[in-house]
Order: sequence, then C-alpha cells, then structure tokens
Amino acid sequence: MLTYLTSGESHGPRLTAIIDGLPSGLPLDDDRINYQLARRQKGYGRGGRMQIEDDRAVIISGVRRGLTLGGPVTIDIENKDWHNWSETMSVLPSTGQIPDAVTEPRPGHADLAGGIKYNHCDLRNVFERASARETAARVALGAIARQLLEIFTIEFASHVIRIGDAVVEPGYNLSDFKKLQAITENSPVRCLDARVSKLMTEAIDIAEKDGDTLGGIAEIIVRGLPVGLGGFSQASQRLDSRLAAAMVSIPSVKGVEFGLGFKAARRRGSEAHDEIFYDGRTNTPRKGFYRRTNYAGGIEGGITNGEDIIIRVASKPISTLKKPLSTVDIETKQPVRAAVERADICVVPALAVIAENVAALVLAGVFLDKFGGDSLTEIKTGYEAFLRSAY
Repeated sequence: MLTYLTSGESHGPRLTAIIDGLPSGLPLDDDRINYQLARRQKGYGRGGRMQIEDDRAVIISGVRRGLTLGGPVTIDIENKDWHNWSETMSVLPSTGQIPDAVTEPRPGHADLAGGIKYNHCDLRNVFERASARETAARVALGAIARQLLEIFTIEFASHVIRIGDAVVEPGYNLSDFKKLQAITENSPVRCLDARVSKLMTEAIDIAEKDGDTLGGIAEIIVRGLPVGLGGFSQASQRLDSRLAAAMVSIPSVKGVEFGLGFKAARRRGSEAHDEIFYDGRTNTPRKGFYRRTNYAGGIEGGITNGEDIIIRVASKPISTLKKPLSTVDIETKQPVRAAVERADICVVPALAVIAENVAALVLAGVFLDKFGGDSLTEIKTGYEAFLRSAY
C-alpha cells in the first residue's frame, strides 16, 4: 500500500514529506522532482511569495545511488522566506506578546473554523498549516509517483479551460499529447487557446487592480493507464471516488467532475455512454477493445477502462483579498475587516500542475495495488503477465 505524509508550516523553516510503499530498484531523478516544483510556481496571477521561493527538493532517505531501497523515501523542501519569519514562527516558548498574531478571520478560509476547533486565539496557528504552501510537498511526492508510472508509458497533461468569465469553448483537440504539453507549458495561464489566454490574463489584471481574486477550472488528462485499476467491490476501491477525494483535498477546490460530468445529467442514456468496439489486428494503434468517445472520462464502475482519464477541478477565488471582506475579531467580537496576508490573485494555472501530481499519487497507489511487488522487477513481471492474459 502506498502511503504518504506531509509536514511543515507555510512560513516555517521547511516542508517535509515521506512516502512509503515504493518498490526497490525504482530510479529516482531529483531533477524531475524539481521540474514539477518549478511548474507549480509558474502561472500568471501568482503573488510575491513565488518571487522569493525557488523550491528544490532534497531526498534525505530511502534512496541510494539513484535507486529506491524499498523503505520510506523522505523529501525536504526549504522555505527561503523562513528568515523573515523566524521570530514569528519560532518553536521556542513565548516570553512575551506573540508577534504578528492574527485575530481577524478571513471569510472562505479555515481561520475561524480551525480556530474554534483547536482552541487557538492566534489564527496564524491555523492558516500556517492550512495554507496551500503544503501542496509543494505533495507535488514533490507526486513527481516521485510519476517516475514510477512513466516507466509503464503513462503520461500526464493539464490545461486551464476557465478563469473568471474567460472560457475555452468545448471542442478542443486533446489527441496530440506532445503538442498539448508544449502549448500549455508556454502559456502564462496554461491555456490552449491564445485568444482566451489573453482574456484570462486581462481578467487577472482587472481583479488585481480591484483588490480581488479569481477562480476557474483546470482539466487533467492521464493517458496510457491499463484497464482494470480500481475496483467496485467496496466504496473505498472505486478509483473515481479516490481521485475525487484527492482533488477536493487541494486547497480552493470546490468541484470535481469526470468525462461529461454534470453535462451527463442533461442527456439521455443513448447520448451519455461510450459504445464499445473491438479491433483484433496487431498492427493498429487501437488493438483490442476501445471507445470512439470518452464520456465516462476513462473510468467505468470505479475501474479504468483503457481510455484517457479526464478530470476537471473547479477552484473558488482564494480568500485573501487586498480589499478584505467584513468579519468579526475573535477577541473583541467587534466587526472588522479580514486579515490581509501576502497572496496570489489567481492560482488556477498552478492548480492544474498540483492536480496532475496529486492524481499521480492516487494512480500510483492503485497501480501498485494491482501489480505491486517488493521490487520494480516484480512489478514489471506482473504488469506484463496481465497484459498478455487480458482479453
């Protein structure tokens, strides 16, 4: 079973992550981990924090000579901004008034609910951990999971289809994966449509001028997964439920859909399901069972069906506003304006990258559930045997 933990505060000295359940003999390249961390930091609308941090993951256990040993792998990511917060975030007992205490909860953030839950009078104790800064650790772990999956020719891509009112209309072509990856990596908002990309950046500029923030929708595509990952015997085995839970665990995500998603509710069954075809010829790209449509988004009955997994995640606008909303001070109980922290205007392009890597963690887990062994050699043997036997 693949498991992981992350630890660390937004302005603490570092983020730490541990992943357990990886096979031995898996080649790990820290440059590929750092590439994913760099992708997460990019995107039009990011705030000043991204100008300070240059996230670099350091592997501190579980790997020797570039290969996993079979035990837990530990990742460390230094917070470069720590030196500005060392007094505020010190682990030592306080000898006086705590600096930078926050008592004005932000609507939409974990501030008030978390303060009540944990009985904190300084809301910084809540949002330092609730912060999306934690996703850097999960992206690093997802980058490890990707290195396992990519051995089996499983690929990931993402793009942004909406920011505010700027939206890419349906009908975009996802067939050329390399082209999709190239265009989105070169777009400031990870958008396939240059015209809409411009509208998105303009919308972000307007929101920033107004002291506001913007949400949107990102789409994640995973290609090359074999049929049969996941399960239907128990609710916890269903792959779509596991992916949905993982997506909603990303800060700011409020909605998830697969394939047609909510559009399926407006169609008849004859228009909502993917007809099945078969090609037994060995020299064709679609050998075996296949679909000509992908309304299901690659998952039927909680199991991969061999088509691309298509996930869309909807992000609310982040809750830290330069022109803050009304709130109530938790100490005085008087109406005030919400606390203002340094923050982004729009995180949707970064969300796309985060969601790719969070999905990789889930998919690596179900891949190991089916083909797992103690070593990469065992996994390859099981995987190849399954492909030979599958009808």
